[in-house]
Amino acid sequence: MALNTSPESPIRVGEVSRLIGGWIDRLGAVWVEGQITQLSRRPGAGVVFLTLRDPSSDISIEVTCYRKVFDVIADTVAEGARVVVYAKPEWYAPRGTLSLRATQIRPVGIGELLARLETLKKTLAAEGLFAAERKRPLPFLPQLIGLVTGRASAAERDVLENARLRWPAVRFEVRNVAVQGVSAVPQVIGALRDLDEHRHVDVIVVARGGGSVEDLLPFSDERLVRAVASCRTPVVSAIGHEPDSPLLDLVADLRASTPTDAAKKVVPDVTEELSRVQHLRERSLRTLTAILDREERGLEAAVSRPSMAAPHRMVEEREAQVDAVVERSRRCLGHRLDRADGELEHTLARVVALSPAATLKRGYSVLQREDGSVVRDAAEVAEGDKLRARVAEGGFAVRVSEQGMGPE
Repeated sequence: MALNTSPESPIRVGEVSRLIGGWIDRLGAVWVEGQITQLSRRPGAGVVFLTLRDPSSDISIEVTCYRKVFDVIADTVAEGARVVVYAKPEWYAPRGTLSLRATQIRPVGIGELLARLETLKKTLAAEGLFAAERKRPLPFLPQLIGLVTGRASAAERDVLENARLRWPAVRFEVRNVAVQGVSAVPQVIGALRDLDEHRHVDVIVVARGGGSVEDLLPFSDERLVRAVASCRTPVVSAIGHEPDSPLLDLVADLRASTPTDAAKKVVPDVTEELSRVQHLRERSLRTLTAILDREERGLEAAVSRPSMAAPHRMVEEREAQVDAVVERSRRCLGHRLDRADGELEHTLARVVALSPAATLKRGYSVLQREDGSVVRDAAEVAEGDKLRARVAEGGFAVRVSEQGMGPE
């Protein structure tokens, strides 16, 4: 129930603390999982104090328990261990602090952790975060490589040295973070996001040396896995050694077995590339030389052909053929004209010999009536008819008489 307060009628701090304590007292006990970050067992004290921290969040809470409760697991847990406690929230009114009063503490075993990771793995796989089609290819020669690793770690040294040995001009943008413990997950996520937003970074490498299953747990954290899945820049996972396989390996675009292997996969070897370029140049030269030789032989064969070696010969041969054909045509035409001329003269002589004019020249004449018709029979005319006589050279008029014809 809300209190009725005002600047004129406030309530005391003790009352606020008492009310909060009363509300918390009504809460029941809960099972809580976390990582022990501080452990205090004062000699002679009957109470053990420890701090329980969320492994993937920057949140912690104080836990107290009786010594006899802690002695049950005292030989198996230490700072950094994961535990599950059964505790009831308590409010300490004088200081206004919240803590948990534990009545049971159980260490989280490796088998249980692996079982939880397997369940998380199946869940994320069902969402498609590990699908092969999501994997992006790495650039052939990245201009700037983002590196997320521990400060002054062997993993950082392995990546930098091996990458520069392979390609001396390679550049790195390094982000040093905690790679184990309670602050590892938020720091790695922050470094990933920072490098992913860097417009010149072409690929990001997350590297860490080997370690126990507990040491590598941050790289199987769900928040980190999802952060890698959301990156626009290709991510390479280089966590631990060959047998180690955190969930980060599955969601990354490329898994490297070690940090040294990551350096080999991210940048090419300059010696190998120079050798490959030289090999390609030699192959190209051989191929080009073979092509030129083949074309040169083909050109020589083409040039050696008569039509190319002496192109004027073909013209001369054709010219001689044309001259021969022209000469033959002239001879044939001349023969034909001569023969036609002889035939024409012969025909002309026959025509002249058979023409009426020739007959007239021999002294004959042709009698024609006034209408121009020719008289062929003496019975066709009568005495007194006027006729015209046509001779070889002109004509004259005649009249028919009984005794014969004479000029009119």
